[in-house]
Amino acid sequence: MSRDPPTCGGSLVRNVLLLLKTLIHPGSRWRLLDSEREETTSEPQAPLLERQSAHWKNAVGFWLLGLCNNFSYVVMLSAAHDILRHERASGNQSHVDPSPMPIPHNSSSRFDCNSLSTAAVLLADILPTLIIKLLAPLGLHLLPYSPRVLVSGVCSAGSFILVAFSHSVAISLCGVVLASISSGLGEVTFLSLTAFYPRAVISWWSSGTGGAGLLGALSYLGLTQAGLSPQHTLLSMLGIPALLLASYFLLLTSPEPQDPGGEDEAETAARQPLIGSETSESKPGSSWNLSLQERWIVIKGLLCYIVPLVLVYFAEYFINQGLFELLFFRNTSLSHAQQYRWYQMLYQAGVFASRSSLRCFHIRFIWVLALLQCLNLAFLLADVLFTFLPSIYIVFLIILYEGLLGGAAYVNTFHNIALETSDQHREFAMAAACISDTLGISLSGVLALPLHDFLCQLP
Repeated sequence: MSRDPPTCGGSLVRNVLLLLKTLIHPGSRWRLLDSEREETTSEPQAPLLERQSAHWKNAVGFWLLGLCNNFSYVVMLSAAHDILRHERASGNQSHVDPSPMPIPHNSSSRFDCNSLSTAAVLLADILPTLIIKLLAPLGLHLLPYSPRVLVSGVCSAGSFILVAFSHSVAISLCGVVLASISSGLGEVTFLSLTAFYPRAVISWWSSGTGGAGLLGALSYLGLTQAGLSPQHTLLSMLGIPALLLASYFLLLTSPEPQDPGGEDEAETAARQPLIGSETSESKPGSSWNLSLQERWIVIKGLLCYIVPLVLVYFAEYFINQGLFELLFFRNTSLSHAQQYRWYQMLYQAGVFASRSSLRCFHIRFIWVLALLQCLNLAFLLADVLFTFLPSIYIVFLIILYEGLLGGAAYVNTFHNIALETSDQHREFAMAAACISDTLGISLSGVLALPLHDFLCQLP
């Protein structure tokens, strides 16, 4: 191909001028080269900075979503002992004695039992979640993500208000049910949403849920220890639902396409769930467009993770809501209610640490964690029956270890599922697998109720 003479001449003149300028001012050539390099590199730098900004926005966004989503659930479990004892003197009392004397409800028992097990609060806090997660794979995808998040935030705020102003256990349990709806709907929504983002957001989400456990239990413990009433403690937490809505609608960026082969279609499919402004019909290739047979095949492939996670959560919540109240030490300055709050806080501290550990190490075999957690259950149940542990601080260490096992099982299960499922199946697999913890917790609550009644009748 022949070159254009004017272009060649212009290039020659420019080179001559550049040579003369270099001879007169040698440093000017480097400045010129630097300016040309800046012009060529400034364009690719802008998208790189945008991607980095979006990465951190999504990382922080999913961490905050995990924090806010599980916060009300954790607080209700931390307040379970107070809800059942109904220690609030009145709705107008702003302070309570941080160290009340234990009030035995069963003077013939050595356990200082409530008339109703804290497992009742656990069931109110988990059964609505179980129903939501059972129905989610069948039709929850028909509702766009944004309305789901709104419902979750409203239910979370309603739970704090209802329990704070309640004057009966029944109404308080209705508030706990609202917290369960909020947590369950939020978990299945946000875990499904991770399918449209880089896999790293699963680690951030899991760390946030662990942070919810630690901050929720610690804030309830700290505020009540400082003398604030349970009522005002709950009302002070109303900013959490607002933070959840702000994190979703203001902080998260629209997902980037996950399928490089069909970028336009993938981008449309990915943006639709977050924005929620399109119709709910799934596009070809969506997880929710799978046939029943394909869904069953996916679920069967998940059983190697679902079954161990069910066992982990069954054992740890049998401990938490079935045995915590019965692990009562009289040779300590802590009251019964304070011991229960410390148990919850230490458990959640372990959960937070292990759910944030994914960047440090991965665990492939979840069944090992299930076995260790079941051994924890057997050991603490033996102590409840035979009271051979001399100090509450030994129980503190065991409960911290219990939280480490539970958090590690959760984060590694969903990380392994994200790695081993295809893009086509990942959204459905995440929604289906998140029933594991809820099923284990529900079974533990059902069995903990009769165990509580049996043990409290022992002399």
